[in-house]
Amino acid sequence: MDPTVDITLSGRFLRGLATSPDRPAVRAGGTTLTYRELHERALVLAGSLLADGASPPTAIGVLAGKDPSAYVALLAGLYTGITTVPLHPSFPALRTRQMIDAAGVDALIADDDSLPALTGLRADTGLDLPVLFPPGGQPMTAVSLDPDSALKAPMPARATDIAYILFTSGSTGRPKGVPVTHANTHHYFSLLDERYGFGPEDVFSQNFDLNFDCGMFDLFCAWGAGATLVVPPPEAYRDMPEFIAAQGLTVWFSTPSAIALIRRMGGLRPGAMPSLRRSFFAGEALSCQDAEDWGNAAPYAILENLYGPTELTITISAHRWTGERALNDMVPIGAVHHTHEVLLLDAEGEESDTEGELCIAGPQLTPGYLDPADDTGRFLERYGHRYYLTGDRVRRAADGGWLYLGRKDAQVQVHGVRVELAEVDAAVRGCAGVRDAVTVAVPAGRTMELVVFYTGEAVPLIQLTGEVRRSLPTAIVPKRYVHLDAFPLNSNRKTDRRKLALQAAQEGSDERQHGAQ
Repeated sequence: MDPTVDITLSGRFLRGLATSPDRPAVRAGGTTLTYRELHERALVLAGSLLADGASPPTAIGVLAGKDPSAYVALLAGLYTGITTVPLHPSFPALRTRQMIDAAGVDALIADDDSLPALTGLRADTGLDLPVLFPPGGQPMTAVSLDPDSALKAPMPARATDIAYILFTSGSTGRPKGVPVTHANTHHYFSLLDERYGFGPEDVFSQNFDLNFDCGMFDLFCAWGAGATLVVPPPEAYRDMPEFIAAQGLTVWFSTPSAIALIRRMGGLRPGAMPSLRRSFFAGEALSCQDAEDWGNAAPYAILENLYGPTELTITISAHRWTGERALNDMVPIGAVHHTHEVLLLDAEGEESDTEGELCIAGPQLTPGYLDPADDTGRFLERYGHRYYLTGDRVRRAADGGWLYLGRKDAQVQVHGVRVELAEVDAAVRGCAGVRDAVTVAVPAGRTMELVVFYTGEAVPLIQLTGEVRRSLPTAIVPKRYVHLDAFPLNSNRKTDRRKLALQAAQEGSDERQHGAQ
């Protein structure tokens, strides 16, 4: 294989194609596409796009959900050898337009279900770009689908070229673009190949949206091994064990929030998911209780908690859970990949050996944000390395790995006392009847007020406060508790803490107004 292709994500797919040409590459929406079918369709799309116009695009946006044509669209974008920008059709048109402009997208590939989003983009933002739909897709194409222009093979790329751009939330309300190079992904997946040894017989879940970095884990761990990718439809969560058995899933990956949903549907019965051999969770903190419940339901699966900001290429550390309890009853995030350097900074910015903000340097680190202004305060040059300041606080564990303490900005002052929100979460989880808890801090006069949202049984307020007082100082014991059947989730299937904070602030304002009347 051409080494300039072998290092790319396209090259990983070609590995799977060589191993499993007529095996299923993806099953979604009742449709199965083999490796050969997916490859040939992607070649036609990529060739048609490159043949259109006088010069190739600078960046290609892929507007796609998770229907079968979405995978053709994404692979076609990568096959062009041009920077690919995954975009989600459910996002507000203005936000999507901001991403398109920031990334310099000048052509789009859209899946079958994205026509309403495309129409909205044109109507609401005046977007006018050439658009191509996959074979058999919508007839309204601005770029002609030309089978005669099909590529013979994916286009090559250099290690330093940008493979894809993903966007994270920005503190200014403007999404921040994170470029990820072919060198970043090649290093990452080489480590995973060595660690996990996935094979053609594996069947992966694909729970993450394609614009979320963990979705790349699903696709290219599976496709690099010639394995099958299966997209669980929303209704599968009514009986996930049945879906897993019917599809023969062997590898599961999701945010921990999926555990709560499957539990509510009665899916965490002991031994209910015997086909799973590996279970991965990432994207938010994983509680030991959730890990234990999942492990009981999938008794033959090795369970790992993965951690990693988008800026460090998907995941950068892993902890294999064996049933132990840990700080704040949360599963550790484990050891950082051995090819990277770690630095801890305390609250004063001084180096620490045991606890502080986690800073990481190494081959998975992004070259920097699309807008250099976003780099300010997020990168540090020291000892000949360029570190990324994650904003996450950790403590060294006895095994040399890392215990997650929470976000650097998750420390708040309440009545002059510094509070770690994760500590409050853990105290409430320890109350009888409580399943899970999320604490948010909202302004209340000259101080901050803690509001706890919890799931499980509805527990009387006097009982909650009485139990929490046993482990927390009186000054920081929350006075407001809100029972929910389930936590709201954002587009990445993580607990939507921002929505909970807004709800807490609004309810607090309503109470104060009512009290003043």
